[in-house]
Parts: sequence; C-alpha cells; structure tokens
Amino acid sequence: MSWIKGPKMAVLWTLLRIWLGVQWIQAGWEKVTGEFDASGFLQGAIGKASGDHPAVSGWYATFLENVAVPNVGLFNFLVAWGELLVGIGLILGAATIPALIAGAFMNLNFLLAGTTSTNPILYTVAFILLGVGTASYYWGVDRFVINYVRNRQGKESINFKQ
Repeated sequence: MSWIKGPKMAVLWTLLRIWLGVQWIQAGWEKVTGEFDASGFLQGAIGKASGDHPAVSGWYATFLENVAVPNVGLFNFLVAWGELLVGIGLILGAATIPALIAGAFMNLNFLLAGTTSTNPILYTVAFILLGVGTASYYWGVDRFVINYVRNRQGKESINFKQ
C-alpha cells in the first residue's frame, strides 16, 4: 500500500488538494469581499433544533445560541478569512495539514448546523488527504519548507517515497 503515498499518486492527491482549495477560496472570497453576516444562518440552524426530527442537536443549538450568536462579528471574521486562508494554503500546499484540519473542522460545524450542501464531500476529501499524509503536499510548498527547516536544525530530511 505504500504506492498510495508515492510521488506518482501524489499527482492525484495534488489535483484533489488544489480542487479542494478552489472550493474554499470561492466560498471565502465572496464572504471577505461582500457583506457577509452569519446571523441568518445561525438563527436558521437554531430553528432546525426543534420538531419531531431535528436536523440540529440540542447541545449544538445551545452552543450557537449562547456563544456564536452573541459573538457573530467574530464568527463572521473567522469563517470568511478561515475559508479564504484554508483555500490559499491548500492550493499552494503550504501549511497543508493545518489547512486540512481547519477545513474539516469548518465542514463539521456546518454539518452540525444542519447544512448538507457540499460539506460531506469536502469533509471526506479532507480526510482522504489527511490519510495520505506527506503525499498530500509532495507537490507543494510544505515539501520544501519542511525539509529546509529540518536541515537547518541538523535533522535528516523527510524521505518521500520513490
């Protein structure tokens, strides 16, 4: 199974990573350059926590009501810039693992808020890329930066599978 993490498969993982990054940039750019306000989304999610078959768990609705809604300005900033920065990181292959984790965390929160949309697909792609580890950034900035930092510290470079 080591071929999955090799440089030939890294081409596929790179294309998938870049595709994922484009999705995040498109979502984030609209929010950063527009009049993004998550208030309606948050109120809608809270409303989905009632009825016979709620789409939002009660504990998550309580979190939204007591933390997110009173701090909507902070959440507007974090979501908009988080989406944009995750996209940039994934396209460049820079801070790839943190970008994948942050993106998956945002997708998880959107899912917990009762929004399906493309979130399950983006969430799954992020976890696939996390699973292939260093192959996800074989063709990216991280490959070079990590080895540069390791060499400066006198440590052995990461040996990417041939």
